[in-house]
Amino acid sequence: MSTGQHRRSDAAPWLPDLCRLPRLATLFGVAELVVLVLALSPDGGVPWTPVRFAIASGFALWLALAVAVVLCTARRPVSRLPVPIGSAVALAAAFAVALAGAAIVFQLDRNLGYGLLASSVTLPRFALGSAALAALIAGVALRYLYVIDGWQAQVRASARAQADALQARIRPHFLFNSLNAIIGLVRRDPVVAEHALLDLSDLFRAALDAGEGVAASTLRDEVALAERYLAIEALRLGDRLRVEWRRDEPLPWTQPLPRLVLQPLVENAVLHGVSRLPEGGTVEIALRAEAGMLRLAVANPAPADAAATEQADGAGGARHAQGSIGHRLAYAFGPRAGLTTTRGPGYYRCELRVPLDASRSP
Repeated sequence: MSTGQHRRSDAAPWLPDLCRLPRLATLFGVAELVVLVLALSPDGGVPWTPVRFAIASGFALWLALAVAVVLCTARRPVSRLPVPIGSAVALAAAFAVALAGAAIVFQLDRNLGYGLLASSVTLPRFALGSAALAALIAGVALRYLYVIDGWQAQVRASARAQADALQARIRPHFLFNSLNAIIGLVRRDPVVAEHALLDLSDLFRAALDAGEGVAASTLRDEVALAERYLAIEALRLGDRLRVEWRRDEPLPWTQPLPRLVLQPLVENAVLHGVSRLPEGGTVEIALRAEAGMLRLAVANPAPADAAATEQADGAGGARHAQGSIGHRLAYAFGPRAGLTTTRGPGYYRCELRVPLDASRSP
């Protein structure tokens, strides 16, 4: 484990958690790998038979389980120490547990006459060798899990930073244009103006929640947020903005999603597509669930100029939104989730994919 770390709080123990079954399976896998290496090594000693391999495997797994129990119990006390000292304590604990366990097994074999150990093997050699191997196994497993934990923490931090940056997705010019449009409605149609202000409030609340780490949302919430955004933009663009929703029911409206995964794509469609065309255009939003996947597609007309190239090639704000959404979906639901883009003559299309059978929620 790294020696460049300092003391951490009890709320975030740095020692990997061996109380979880996947972590215990990792420790067992390393222990079994060591037994396999020993069995395949040409040492010229007692030949390895299937029975001997099974006994050695059982012994190694038993020691690994004992070490895991001790390190699981001592996780928080050890994590209060600086990482270099705590690492040494953890490995010393693994060595001591294995030393005691090996000594017990040796004495039981000799006293009960099982003959599992060769007569030439002495107690110090067997106990110290087993303890050294156990410490090696623990060290390799803990180092691997420590690196994995660090990588996952970096991914979480990156996802949080991207969520923070989503607050900037609602640009100042959008706010000013929206307020100007609402001001024009106050005297003419106060009811519509009131609804527009409520939509604007909900939109900014969602952006602030995403930046503050409130990531839980649902398909229904994301669709409602996109509808509010489009209603506000309709005040500015009027008949130039046309929206076509295609909802292939039944849809999993309660499907968990990270917050702000649909609205930024709709915003890109309006900003880089419809608003760039003098005649406007239609934003097509399709929702369907098939083959265990939820698919959300946003398509817009694309002008043949630099603005369309920016949206298609992923420059500036469009790249930020698409990259952030793709990373957050992959982090929340695994490699099957993600975002793909397609550009054709006069159109641009983004599609989100989310596995419906994913047990993880964002």
